[in-house]
Amino acid sequence: MEIGISTFVETTPDVNTGEVISHAQRLREVVEEIVLADRVGLDVYGVGEHHRKDYAASSPAVVLAAAAGQTKRIRLTSAVTVLSSADPVRVFQDFATLDGISNGRAEIMAGRGSFIESFPLFGYELDHYDELFDEKLELLLKIRESEKVTWRGGHRPAIDNRGVYPRPVQDPLPVWIGSGGNSESVARAGLLGLPLVLAIIGGSPLHFAPLVELYKKAAAHGGHDPSKLPVASHSHGFIAEDTETAADKFFPSTQQAMNVLGRERGWGAYTRSTFDAARSFEGALYVGDPDTVARKIIDLRKRVGITRFLLHVPVGTMPHDDVMRAIELLGTEVAPRVREEIAAWEAESADKQ
Repeated sequence: MEIGISTFVETTPDVNTGEVISHAQRLREVVEEIVLADRVGLDVYGVGEHHRKDYAASSPAVVLAAAAGQTKRIRLTSAVTVLSSADPVRVFQDFATLDGISNGRAEIMAGRGSFIESFPLFGYELDHYDELFDEKLELLLKIRESEKVTWRGGHRPAIDNRGVYPRPVQDPLPVWIGSGGNSESVARAGLLGLPLVLAIIGGSPLHFAPLVELYKKAAAHGGHDPSKLPVASHSHGFIAEDTETAADKFFPSTQQAMNVLGRERGWGAYTRSTFDAARSFEGALYVGDPDTVARKIIDLRKRVGITRFLLHVPVGTMPHDDVMRAIELLGTEVAPRVREEIAAWEAESADKQ
C-alpha cells in the first residue's frame, strides 16, 4: 500500500484576510512540501496541471524537478497532465528529463482534464475533447515503447522515423490513467494494461468498487495480470492532532474553493453540513486525527481495492505550516499503521487460500 500527497498548487484568497500569495511563493512552498514528504517516508507526490490565475503549476514536471535533487526516494508524478491539449512528444521529454534527474522516480498521470482553460490556450477545440485524448495517448505510449517513432494522426503533424530524447531511466516510463469514474475510461485503462487513478472526491468511496472490478476484468481481457496493476485514489483531506481541529481548519478554505467551482459548474452551495457528511466514515473526505484517517484508508483498501492513496491537501489556500504538519502526520503516523495493517491482512488472506 503506497501513501502520498497530491496538490493543485492553489493560490486562492486567504479566507480570513483576503490576501493572495504570489505564484512564486506557493511554488516554493510546494517544493518544501515535497522535500518533507520524502523525509517522513511517503511514497509519492503528485502535482496537477492548470492554466488559470488561482493555480500556480502550469508545468508539473518543472516543479517536480525542482524537488528531485533535494529528495531521495519519493516518486514524482503529475496529477494530472492534461494530455488532450499537450504535445505527447514534449510531455515524454519533460518527464524523461525528470526521470533522469531523479534517477528513475518520475511518473506521468495522464487525463482529459476537468478544467478546460488549456484547450483554447493551445488552440484545441473542445468538440474534439475525447478524440484528442485517445490520439495523444496512443502517441505517448508509442514514444515510450520505441526510441524511433513513426506515427500519423488527425490532430498533430505526422512523425516519420524520428528519435525522441532523452530516454528515461525507467523502461518503460510509468504512465497512469486518471479518471473521474467514467466506466469507458476505466475499462480502456484496463485493456491497455495501464495503472489507474480514480478521483474519489464525492459520494461514497464504496461506489467505486464496481469500477475497480470492471478495470480488473478489462485488464484480464486485454491479456494483462490484474494483480500486477496498481489502482490509486485521489481524495481530499487533512490531518491534525485531533479530529475537530482538523475539520475546523480544513473547512473554510475547502468551502471557498468548492463554491468557486460550484458557481462555474452549476453545483449547489457547499455547506458545513455537506462537509461534515463527507468526512463521516462512509464519506469521501479524509479529515481527522491520524487514527481516523488511517482507518478510512485501510477500509478503502479492503473494500474497494485501492493500492495507492493520494491525500489531496490543501484544497484552497491554507497556512503553509498547517499543510506541513498534515504531511508530517501522514508520513509518521498514518502511513506506518496503514502499511502494517494491510500487510497483516494480506498475509492472513494468503494463508486462507
